[in-house]
Amino acid sequence: MSWYCDFAMDHPFHGPYHDAEYGFPTGDESVLFERLCLEINQAGLSWLTVLKKREAFTIAFEHFDVDRVANYGASERQRLLSDVGIIRNRLKVDAVIENARTILAMRHSYGGFAAWLAVHHPLPKADWVALFKKTFRFTGIEITGEFLMSIGYLPGTHRVDCPIYAKIAELEPPWLSVNKDYA
Repeated sequence: MSWYCDFAMDHPFHGPYHDAEYGFPTGDESVLFERLCLEINQAGLSWLTVLKKREAFTIAFEHFDVDRVANYGASERQRLLSDVGIIRNRLKVDAVIENARTILAMRHSYGGFAAWLAVHHPLPKADWVALFKKTFRFTGIEITGEFLMSIGYLPGTHRVDCPIYAKIAELEPPWLSVNKDYA
């Protein structure tokens, strides 16, 4: 198995993501929304492509403000599809907008995206995938798995001997509460 740790360290794009974000637990709605958006846009492409376009995505989707993106209409959709700085795939753009609307609805039914995740934890990966496919647009095995690993809900982001692994373990990510063998 090739680990992200093996090639990410000291890389100008992968390094900062590996060292400060990948696998770190978060409950921040805009961060959760950003991670979901980035994973959706990575489908069929390299993660490096997405990381290089991350700043453009942040600007295009107004810092991943769920309220703003959920209210996007035809003009914003067209603006996004014309933005050369992001991945201009109609299905992915539509999914991001619809998923913002889903997250907005989660505030009323669960108290937010983070609370929705917490209510369903722990689930085996297959059940998470089924739940995401039922709840969100443009999610499948890889997108759901990588999203959940990136926010600390599934293990596997770092080798046990990676120095970042210990930092994440200290934060007691959700996956660690049910996978004590990884500690």
